[in-house]
Amino acid sequence: MIDFPLNRAVPADAPLAPANVLIVDDVPQNLVAMEALLRSDQVNVLTASSGAQALELLLLHDVAVALLDVHMPDMNGFALAELMRGSPRTAGIPIIFLTASPQDPVHAFQGYDAGAVDFLHKPIEPHVIGGKVKVFVELHRQRQLLALHAQRLEHALSLNETMLAVMTHDLRTPLSVVTLCADAIERMPVSPETRVIGQRIQRSALRMSRMISQLLDFSRIRSGVLHIEPAPTDLAVVAQQVIDEARQAHPGTSIQATSTGNLAGTFDADRIAQVLSNLVANAAQHADDGKVRVGLDGASGGTLSVTVSNRGRIDEALLPRLFEPFKGVLHASSGLGLGLYIVDQFVRAHGGSSSARNHEGEVVMTVRLPRHAPVATSGRAT
Repeated sequence: MIDFPLNRAVPADAPLAPANVLIVDDVPQNLVAMEALLRSDQVNVLTASSGAQALELLLLHDVAVALLDVHMPDMNGFALAELMRGSPRTAGIPIIFLTASPQDPVHAFQGYDAGAVDFLHKPIEPHVIGGKVKVFVELHRQRQLLALHAQRLEHALSLNETMLAVMTHDLRTPLSVVTLCADAIERMPVSPETRVIGQRIQRSALRMSRMISQLLDFSRIRSGVLHIEPAPTDLAVVAQQVIDEARQAHPGTSIQATSTGNLAGTFDADRIAQVLSNLVANAAQHADDGKVRVGLDGASGGTLSVTVSNRGRIDEALLPRLFEPFKGVLHASSGLGLGLYIVDQFVRAHGGSSSARNHEGEVVMTVRLPRHAPVATSGRAT
């Protein structure tokens, strides 16, 4: 049983809360006048008569812009601005300084050095301060909208991945019944036509089983729960098992293997077997001459490499995106387009790399692995 995540998406029509504007001034009349000027349906005005009160409000509220009076007792506007810049929570808040002093370049430079985005002199024109605050409020609301969209997108992706995991998990049981019934038909004393039908059902069921396995792997990768368990293993042994199975699955394809050097290493044998199986199956499907060549190379001290080649050619435009998921939209395929993506992710989880190229009339897939993979790795490959 797979449970759906309990987190809920933000409703698409959820209204944005009014943006907070902080006004700091030690003169009560100034606070009242500024609040009356700036308050609206989209703006909530926070007022403080000292730097200490302002810091308390900043700890509790997300602020779109702060209007700071320069001349205040105990803590002036410049000191408050420096404290705001020193905290990650408030470092990004735009600051507009307000002052009744005559224009002084040194004073202005001090304000901008403290982090001001603007410096206004009293008496302040209402339309000027209103216009400037409106700009920062709109920017703040845009950031809020982006955060909401990101949250909704993350929830949708999480739900899709969970549904994918549920679907593939629950499909295994009925598919196993179909496979057993097809196998039973092949063993029964039936007509050749019926036996052919059973064989077709068996092949289709096996193909569906591979797709389900790929979807489960894709779900694990995208959910960040891919784990590898490295252990001392011989790549030659793993490859031989994969090739023997591939020869049975593709009786019309000649699969030849060569090896050189020491192929012992430390890696997850099951995952690397799946890597090799996907590469060989892909080559067998597209081999123009029905021949697949597998080369294992352990001559390098710290690296193991595998090449799988077949006669054919990959469109040059597709090569850079060959290891992306769901390439069916880019290139005609009889599968989901996940096989090579899973290859690349499993290899990356081992600290290795995957590549593909056209060379002298052949498609050559190459996998390079560190001889000794990290002892404990998990999560989504990058």
